[in-house]
Amino acid sequence: MRLRILLFSIVGLLNCKPEDVVLEYEENEELSGGSLTTFDLGENAFGHSPSNLSFEEENDFVIGNSFFRSNWTSAPASATARDGLGPIFNASSCGGCHPKDGRAAPPEVYGEPLSGLLIRLSSIANVDDPIYGGQLQDKGLLGVKPEAKVAVSYTEIPGKYADGTSYSLRKPNYEFSEWAYGEISPGFLFSPRVGNQLAGVGLLEAIPSQTILALADEDDLNKDGISGRANFVWNEQKQITELGRFGWKANQPDLLQQTASAFNGDIGITTSLFMKDHTTSAQSELQSLPNGGEPEISDENLKRVVFYLQTLSVPARRNVKDPAVLRGKTLFTELKCASCHIPSFNTESSNAISVLNNQTIRPYTDLLLHDMGEGLADNRPDFLANGKEWRTTPLWGIGMIKTVNDHTFLLHDGRARNIEEAILWHGGEAESSKQKFLSLSAENRKDLLTFLESL
Repeated sequence: MRLRILLFSIVGLLNCKPEDVVLEYEENEELSGGSLTTFDLGENAFGHSPSNLSFEEENDFVIGNSFFRSNWTSAPASATARDGLGPIFNASSCGGCHPKDGRAAPPEVYGEPLSGLLIRLSSIANVDDPIYGGQLQDKGLLGVKPEAKVAVSYTEIPGKYADGTSYSLRKPNYEFSEWAYGEISPGFLFSPRVGNQLAGVGLLEAIPSQTILALADEDDLNKDGISGRANFVWNEQKQITELGRFGWKANQPDLLQQTASAFNGDIGITTSLFMKDHTTSAQSELQSLPNGGEPEISDENLKRVVFYLQTLSVPARRNVKDPAVLRGKTLFTELKCASCHIPSFNTESSNAISVLNNQTIRPYTDLLLHDMGEGLADNRPDFLANGKEWRTTPLWGIGMIKTVNDHTFLLHDGRARNIEEAILWHGGEAESSKQKFLSLSAENRKDLLTFLESL
């Protein structure tokens, strides 16, 4: 069923009343993940398997879930399948950065420990720091010093909408102290990254590469001010360079490498893909400590964790026929938000996991890099991504974060306290869209936010 009224120009939309805006409902629009859509909209909404897995697949999902959520312990331990933590680390489980398969939150109070927020590092020459490597580990086993302490504070930045309504954004400030293994490189680069929600990541992996690459317009040939481009990254297993899809800067090619890299960098667990622990030669005293085997997680169990991630369902859309949601959806398109947050894709038909095949999905992303302006810049390159570029974040499930994780902090470092602030931080290629949002009436702003909260 489709409801169509008159489509207004953007000028009209900025000044019209909400009840005048065109409404449109698309059939099955509530099925964000196609057949991998869950209608459990409670606190476990991000953690469901599809209903049509085989018995063997369901078993792999359950075991993968167990290894994802359970805490790893120091070696040696009686539970040899789950020992080898650290010796320095960011979390003791995957769930420590992705609670309930959802989104972590940044520290809210100065001096509060990091939990699900990690810091990527590099020298000014854009190589791993010789002492601390490519990621700061802020936790250690008993008797082992963490690499450093990080304290986060915030500066409020006031602003006003065109109608005079005030708002305030918070800019994070990072303080590093107590470097335990020597002085870090002068002028080092760092990039805070919050663990994001995981529902539907397997469906993103199943989008054909050519479909994503067809959306790229690096030189802005169509002159719309938007020039998304692909990140091409190293695939350790295949030993080739290929399209990046995962991570805040699309710096990982697939979920196997994303997962193995997180095991190594975040938890200190080796895999057959990354056999060497993340400690550096400058931390030689750490390398003689007991480990949990070589590798510390078997290929079989690593693949089960990856399978678990690949088959996580996506929460269904809510209130898809509500007039306010439909007005907000129209505004989303008219403000050109949908130029980067592409609403829908079809997955390919040749996935090894059959439930991922031929699905119409609605992730609201293009998986490409976009210049987001100076305000969000981390100034740290990542493969082809420069210091201003970020991968377009999928929006499906954004309205469920409050229910699952009891907060609404957004963006790569969690600085935005809600969806509205996330929009207001947009710059660069999204500056024009942000300015149009600033010019909307209060009623139209509310409708746009209502639509986003329905995703």
